[in-house]
Amino acid sequence: MNWFLSWISGTILYAAPLLFPTLGEVIEQRAGLVNLGLEGLMLLGASVSFAVSFATQNAWVGVLVAGCVGLLANLIYAWLVVHRQAHQLAAGLALMFFGIGLSALIGKAYVGQMAPVLPKFQPFPSQALLFRYDLLVYVAFLLAPLCWFLLFRTRFGLKLRAVGESPAIAYAAGVSPALVRYIAAATAGILAAIGGAHLAVGITGTWSEGMTAGRGFIAIALVIFSRWDPLRAIIGALLFGSAVVLQLQLQAQGLGISPFLLDMLPYVLTVLVLLIWGRGVRYVAPASLGRVYFGTE
Repeated sequence: MNWFLSWISGTILYAAPLLFPTLGEVIEQRAGLVNLGLEGLMLLGASVSFAVSFATQNAWVGVLVAGCVGLLANLIYAWLVVHRQAHQLAAGLALMFFGIGLSALIGKAYVGQMAPVLPKFQPFPSQALLFRYDLLVYVAFLLAPLCWFLLFRTRFGLKLRAVGESPAIAYAAGVSPALVRYIAAATAGILAAIGGAHLAVGITGTWSEGMTAGRGFIAIALVIFSRWDPLRAIIGALLFGSAVVLQLQLQAQGLGISPFLLDMLPYVLTVLVLLIWGRGVRYVAPASLGRVYFGTE
């Protein structure tokens, strides 16, 4: 039973830093933007949050600064694809490499150091492992239904989805596609950076180069798995988190299996899930996803 509770608890914990960028990318893609730079944004968030937390001895300050950095970085991406009509995939890859390089530079002095971590928050007087998380874990899972409500039950959500389907028609209806896409990109940048920050100062308390280990790309895959639905994104994040915890527990038990094969387990599971659930996504994806809009702003 203890093993099972530990697995469930770890699943929720490791799902949280992945759920943040996934929700941000759902919003961004609903507005018609494909951003391959999530990995770079997460690494920027992780390195900046760790550096600031180490300097101020306050993890919350690190998360706040990381969110601001993610906002600024993704607004650069938005400016390239919205106002300069750059290719979205190319601009996203450029953002990814920029984030990887800059995060390595920022974090170079902090390799092997320890920084303060986010305090655990226990809303219920219980000894159960399931209720011992930092506040960002609860925020991540509450954010999913809020994003769903924003997208499908508000006027702004209708405008955002209209821009994702047809910017020209949205403009004819009095909506500014540029403004909507800037807001979507800003939101995605903040959430991706917070996801990376949570990994650094919420879970590990350390910094290592490339510590996100491809989670930015997994988040993009989970957007497809979720079919651009924030509530379904919770399921995808929990599946990945459960696979991460499972491979950690298998390694801790000293099984005679190569640790490199076990490290592949979460990513293999992601690929299998996409193979099973990814059929027919072209009929669900926003119609203008990835397309450059040359019309009036």
